[in-house]
Parts: sequence; C-alpha cells; structure tokens
Amino acid sequence: MKTIFEKSLKGRKGVETPESEAPDYKLDGIYLREAKAELPEVSEIDLVRHYEALSARAYGVDCGFYPLGSCTMKYNPKLNEAMSALPEFTGLHPLQGAGTAGASEALYLLTEYLKEITGMDAGSLQPAAGAQGEFTALLMIKKYFRKKGENRTKILVPDSAHGTNPASAAMAGFTVVGLTSNADGRIDL
Repeated sequence: MKTIFEKSLKGRKGVETPESEAPDYKLDGIYLREAKAELPEVSEIDLVRHYEALSARAYGVDCGFYPLGSCTMKYNPKLNEAMSALPEFTGLHPLQGAGTAGASEALYLLTEYLKEITGMDAGSLQPAAGAQGEFTALLMIKKYFRKKGENRTKILVPDSAHGTNPASAAMAGFTVVGLTSNADGRIDL
C-alpha cells in the first residue's frame, strides 16, 4: 500500500480554507518554522480512501480471534462501550458538584458488585487497561506482604508472558525471575 506521501501530487488540495478574518499577528521568530511543512498534497477523496484502506487493515476483536486480550485488544461488549460513551460519563469533571450524584452512584455500585464477586474488602476503578491493572495489583501485593511483615522481592514470570508482565513487576520494585518454557510451550518445572 502506498503511503499518503507517495500519493501526493504537487498543487492538489482536498479543501479550500477561507481567508482569515482575524487581524494579523506577528509571532516571535523563534516560534516560526525555518522551512515550509512537508505535508502531502492530495484530494479529499484520495485522503478518505487512504485512511479507509488503513482502517480495513487494522485487526481487532470484530475481525477474528485475538489471543492476547489483557490490554489494548480486550473484548468489551458493544453495550458497555455505548454506555461508557454517554455524555453523562464522558462530560464529567472530577471537581463537579452534587449534580453528578447519579454517575458517582453507578461507579460506587460497580465497585461494590466487583468486591462482592471477588470477595475482596476494597476495590478501585482507577486502572484503565490491562498493564495499569497489572501494575496496580503488584503494588497491592507488595503492600499486602509488607503489612504482614514479609519483604518479598521476586516475581516469577514465564518467558511466554505478555511483555508488560516483567515490565510492571520491575516498575513495582520487584526482581523478575524468568521461567523458561519447555518443548511443549509449558513452564519447565
């Protein structure tokens, strides 16, 4: 597939921008480019077709099976995606007042349900993705053992693990001990 720059033809434009009605403003020279931006020159339809073709090449859970689902490709039912995109959630600001009580209640109830399902005493909705959740869990594990008076420093990570696993363990302050897989792809005990 050609890049958008390879499709570029000198003088071709996808859109005509109107003349600015704002008064001229002279920027300090240190903020100006030394050379003109090298942007592709394509028609609107070429631009649309280019990005449509790129999107068709993107693989996602709607296209077929994806075995590593913990982070970027995890499956969320379409209903959940639609609900979380509602303006009542996306338009919230952390410092809003009592008018957001319904959203706060929904988040509170979700946390309570997750605590009940997992048998945990507390919960958090803060980790937004697999690697964040993994890192948060490792910090919780570390705190749990410290509270018990145990200073555990090592985490066992199989060589078949997702790449974020050893990174999260190291970021949480653990020493990563790699476990080698055998010929069957299982951990070699």
